[in-house]
Amino acid sequence: MRRISFLILTIFLQFSVFAQKANSKEENAVKSQVEILRQAMIDADGVKLKALTSDQLSYVHSNGNVQNQAEFIEGIVSRKSNFVSIDLQNQTIAIQNDVAIVRHVLAAHTKDDGIDKDIKIGIMLVWQKQKNKWILIARQAYKLTTKQTTTK
Repeated sequence: MRRISFLILTIFLQFSVFAQKANSKEENAVKSQVEILRQAMIDADGVKLKALTSDQLSYVHSNGNVQNQAEFIEGIVSRKSNFVSIDLQNQTIAIQNDVAIVRHVLAAHTKDDGIDKDIKIGIMLVWQKQKNKWILIARQAYKLTTKQTTTK
């Protein structure tokens, strides 16, 4: 009986290790996509932004303005939303099946309409694995509380 219990426990442990490695691999893949998105926004790279995002993208700003994929890309490429630098802080990634939820604080320096501005907002990104590639399907920004803006 002890041998059977030990065998079952060993099998469960191996499954657990395998699941953790697989999840870690997917988290790294999502983290990589987030970094490519960050850099594409700074570079105003419309080709990369299109490749990273869903045709049905819902991109919501902290002021409630909602954009689709074309509007989001046009805003970045035209430099209407001009990101000089973007720093992502306190990032977490949670994956369930083919969906990943990424949360972080976005601290950025922008130059929108020629006006320098520093922003710090909360972001939630929703990524979906499609054809073995993580694609951004939704983004929700929100204003941080005073407590959230003082932590890094």
